[in-house]
Amino acid sequence: TGPMISECLGNLLRITLSAEYFEDKYLSFSVIDQSGIAWELDEAMASQCGYTVTYSNWRNIEFRASALSCHSRLEKDMFTVTIQIKASHTPDMKNTATHLKSASCRYGPWSPRELVCESNYMEVSVRREVPQTVKDFIQDEPDDWTLAFPEAKAGEASVWQIVFHQPEEKKALLVSDAWSAGYGLNTTDTRVLLRIPYTAVQIQLVEAQGITFSAVRSSTFYKQRWMILMVDTAVACPVDGVDYANKTIIWTVPKYIQPLSAGATSFKDVLVEAGVDLHKLSAKEMASRKYVLSNDLNAITMKIPIGAEGGYYKTSVSSGQHGTKYTINLFLEHQWEDNKWGLTKHTIIKEIETPFEQVELAIINNSNLSARLMNVTVGTFLPDVELVNLTIDGATVAVPEAVQHGYLTYEIRYANGSKAYVIQVPFDAPSIKKEYMRADVRAHTLNVTLAFIIHPTSETFTVPVITVSTVKDAVLPSARGFCDGRNLRLIITRGNVDQNWLPFISDWHLTPEAAQKYNYSLRDNGTHLAISVPFLSSHVNYEDFHTSGIKASLHLTLKDGITLANRRNFSISCRFSPSELIQCLPNGTVVITTVKLVGIADLDTSLLVLRDRQCKPSLVTEKTATFKFNVNTCGTSRKFNSTTMIYENDVLYFRPGNDTPVYQLKFVCSYAIKQTVDIRYESKKNPPPSIKPGFGSLALSLKLFKEKSYSDPYQESEYPVVKYLRESLYFEVELLQPKDARLELNLDDCWATNSRSQDSLPQWPILINGCENSEDSYRTVFHEVNYSIRVKFPQHLKRFEVRMFTFVQGTTLLQE
Repeated sequence: TGPMISECLGNLLRITLSAEYFEDKYLSFSVIDQSGIAWELDEAMASQCGYTVTYSNWRNIEFRASALSCHSRLEKDMFTVTIQIKASHTPDMKNTATHLKSASCRYGPWSPRELVCESNYMEVSVRREVPQTVKDFIQDEPDDWTLAFPEAKAGEASVWQIVFHQPEEKKALLVSDAWSAGYGLNTTDTRVLLRIPYTAVQIQLVEAQGITFSAVRSSTFYKQRWMILMVDTAVACPVDGVDYANKTIIWTVPKYIQPLSAGATSFKDVLVEAGVDLHKLSAKEMASRKYVLSNDLNAITMKIPIGAEGGYYKTSVSSGQHGTKYTINLFLEHQWEDNKWGLTKHTIIKEIETPFEQVELAIINNSNLSARLMNVTVGTFLPDVELVNLTIDGATVAVPEAVQHGYLTYEIRYANGSKAYVIQVPFDAPSIKKEYMRADVRAHTLNVTLAFIIHPTSETFTVPVITVSTVKDAVLPSARGFCDGRNLRLIITRGNVDQNWLPFISDWHLTPEAAQKYNYSLRDNGTHLAISVPFLSSHVNYEDFHTSGIKASLHLTLKDGITLANRRNFSISCRFSPSELIQCLPNGTVVITTVKLVGIADLDTSLLVLRDRQCKPSLVTEKTATFKFNVNTCGTSRKFNSTTMIYENDVLYFRPGNDTPVYQLKFVCSYAIKQTVDIRYESKKNPPPSIKPGFGSLALSLKLFKEKSYSDPYQESEYPVVKYLRESLYFEVELLQPKDARLELNLDDCWATNSRSQDSLPQWPILINGCENSEDSYRTVFHEVNYSIRVKFPQHLKRFEVRMFTFVQGTTLLQE
């Protein structure tokens, strides 16, 4: 227990650093020599001096040292290694915590030749003696002596050199040059050692039985007293030899390869052992894990089921996709005897990593509808994965900051060491998209991207999470409708699903601009949508026509703002008085407006006629036609009774080629025959009154009132005043100065224009020479002015009523 645990594993010492103490820290390794000097390790020094630092099983860190590493203290069959580890939370290594660990291991007896294949170096150590000459010994050894002798003769005691055998040449290096080139060299009383990094220049790649080896052929020379001694320091380590089939790792290592067997003619296997993480396994232990170790004539083969005990899965990323690789740290020890070296011990450490395999992640929606909480579980992950941030509505936030956006995240750890992440967010969070589905159901969509980091490689990957929960929380818009004398009105109360729904009448989008064009009223305050459409308008449907009234209806559809799918329909139907359609003027002029009924879809209003088919409408819209004629024309019939004269006519519609009308609207105008008229009579003998012209300053005002009572004028802030066609306007003209009871105000001419300029065209006379315009469909009505608290001089005021109208040219409305 504790932050560091040491183990003696043959000629290697392993110190394991616990992730509990050292994870998320920056580390610095140093080796303490016998003088107490700390030598900081980097990759080059580690491979030169016999040290290895690697990760094992997710986050634990391993430090391994060879028995003959640079700063080991050797005493007979005991070697001791002391390391110093500095840990800091910052990369500048400030405020470090220092940990020392010293460990000793026994190792022995040494074989005449020992070969070690570590993950970052190759090592060969041989006994410090001259092997006996063997027949057919390497023919180039005399050349090696020739190259080495001058330097050895001139060198001091224990100075030695290496001769590397390469296909094109042989190269001799003094110890100082070899050390500068990254080679590790060491001697003890009994052994000579050469350590070679896999990056060394003199490494050759050789093949044996289809398997590639990194190999170095070399002879090492040293002086001992008066003698120059030479040893063969060849070494070779397998580079590949790993295959995969049927979910099984197959590792093959050829035996007796040429660089290691040069000069030997007979071989005999002594021992083949294997294990995991430098621990040897018995045959029984291998069988329980379903490992298979076979030793054939020419090769040793080890088969490991992927996922078997002893290895572990680690998370990996390929092309942005999440997956895993199975990793197992195997080792093989092969001992054999030959007639050159005697016993050779070859130890191979092989970390095998299987190819990437994509792993699908489960996204489980466990939303709590009653708590209105989206709850999503994402997993499972291996322990080397950590959630670091979330992307919400395009903004990336770290896990602690996600709470400010309503997102709560936490881990679930399982018994086997794996884990999952849970994301919780309220249904009402702004980032949750709501979409109306049907009836009272809304879909709530969580769309968030999770970003993860893998330790210790710092690889990253993302997982998009899109989940939908359907909740019965939709509040649909509702409506109430009513009609006044001239308009159909709908007031829609908005719900929580129609923020992007648009109002349509048929296929016509009712925008504020469109409503203004047709003199409709459209008001939207966010919670209510109010619509008012005049009874006589192109978007009103006329369903039937009786003496009791005209049934008119307005149909409104709310459509989806994106798909334009129909979402909600509303309608209002009312009966309007037939008097709205007909005017019987005192001068015998009749103005009648007829409407197109929904039951006659093919009716063309421009083809409507009166009894005299030459009488055609003077104003036509898609749904209405207006006729203006005199009662003595267009086939109008007349009949009398004792008090009334009645005029009748019909509006007719004939399909082409058919003399039977498919549409007939009868209308009647009645006029009273007897009327009493008071006429003032004055004798002609009285001289006519004379009026003398005079000059002076008059102050006049013109006001518009809201009602016939003339009690409430429109204020300046209420202009412009919006009125519907044929709605009454109540005007008052007042003489303000002088206040002379002998004066009386008389109006001569009054006219309307299409702009603010009184001289602009077109114009329409409202009063002509003090009288109403006889050509007007709705004549101006004068109202009597009586004495009141406000009115001191009734003769100073004139009041008249005008029906709202608009200027047309042909059938086209004129606007300023």
